Amino acid sequence: MEVFCRSTAERQASAKLAVGRRIVVVTAGGENPNIIINALASRFDEIVVLQEQPESKTLFVRRRARKLGWGAALGQLATMIASRFGKRLTRRRAAEILRSYGVSAETNPLVPVHRIASINDAEGRARLTALQPAVVFLVSCRMLKPETLAAIPCPVLNFHAGINPQYRGLMGGYWALLSNDRENFGATVHLVDEGVDTGGILYQSRQVPSRADTMHTYPLLQTAASTAIAIRSVEDAFAGNLRPVDVAAPSRQWYHPPVWTWVWNGWRRGIW
Repeated sequence: MEVFCRSTAERQASAKLAVGRRIVVVTAGGENPNIIINALASRFDEIVVLQEQPESKTLFVRRRARKLGWGAALGQLATMIASRFGKRLTRRRAAEILRSYGVSAETNPLVPVHRIASINDAEGRARLTALQPAVVFLVSCRMLKPETLAAIPCPVLNFHAGINPQYRGLMGGYWALLSNDRENFGATVHLVDEGVDTGGILYQSRQVPSRADTMHTYPLLQTAASTAIAIRSVEDAFAGNLRPVDVAAPSRQWYHPPVWTWVWNGWRRGIW
């Protein structure tokens, strides 16, 4: 994990900059986004959440089938279902991760939540505009359509559970391990553009998963260990000091592994 050390004076200056500045977090909800929301709420005064309705599995499968074929799409859906049930078996490890990093995945009752169908429809865009954010922070939500992104007059940041540009898309930690690239198991906060995790990289953090971690806990570990870079990126946005860095590495977008790939590599290599 990368640690950012800051003086008391720097923290106080950042706190003053945050006063009167509104952060709008766009998310579909869940424990991992709650970790980021709670971390931001512990440092900044004005946090509002726009929570989208989760996308239907039917739409997911159809879109993925158009891109990758029906076999891959149905195999990925099976993995998603297995992951949902598998999380019930990893509660002890999940609690250990939360405790180790001193974070909470509980819903914060002090943070206002506005429920919307989609950030990309007229109602979602109108609600976002009415909130007059100084920063928009995305975590586990739909991709912004070009017209939505163009309508936002402030910095738009995204938390991605993967190291960009090598592991854009989904399950970045899993694919890093499967690629024998353990040093690139981690997370990225980046600016948002019209591509899939292709915006300018602001900060990254890296972790070492334990043998007890699986696909069910990789994203939790990446998120819990990365609250510092989420906070730091928002501080930079408030200060007008966003400085993307160039990373000279191959860029690739990844998806959920089909269930047969997941089972085979779990059995053969112990990477679940």
